[in-house]
Amino acid sequence: MTREHPGNPTAADAAARATLTAYSEKAAETRGDLVNCPVRDVLSRVGDKWSLLLMIALARRPHRFSELQREVGDISKRMLTQSLRTLERDGLVARQVFPTTPPAVEYSLTPLGESALPPLAGLLDWAVAAYEPIRDARQAYDAG
Repeated sequence: MTREHPGNPTAADAAARATLTAYSEKAAETRGDLVNCPVRDVLSRVGDKWSLLLMIALARRPHRFSELQREVGDISKRMLTQSLRTLERDGLVARQVFPTTPPAVEYSLTPLGESALPPLAGLLDWAVAAYEPIRDARQAYDAG
């Protein structure tokens, strides 16, 4: 038995609800085939903290490695390297090496990476709008 919550039926428009329902039904049919699930595969990339922050930084303009490290802030060089390589492997980020001494390397979003920006922007807008209510809910939950 499922309990209906008053806010749930209007949480998404009809098209969004249909997409979510279709995905949920498809996921239920293919429970044993998680390796080939496109949603899990893509979300594992753009859903991780560093990839999302790097894509946000690269949305404005191409960056060099050290610029990305400064802009993101608390990312280690090792994690930055690993995250950029994975984004490059997935076709979301391009790496361009300039023939200088020492070689200069610049990272930018590919057209595929650019295509992810509108849904990421929606997620960011939601995160900003939901930040205070989520903090309040956490405090209420933790208080007992």
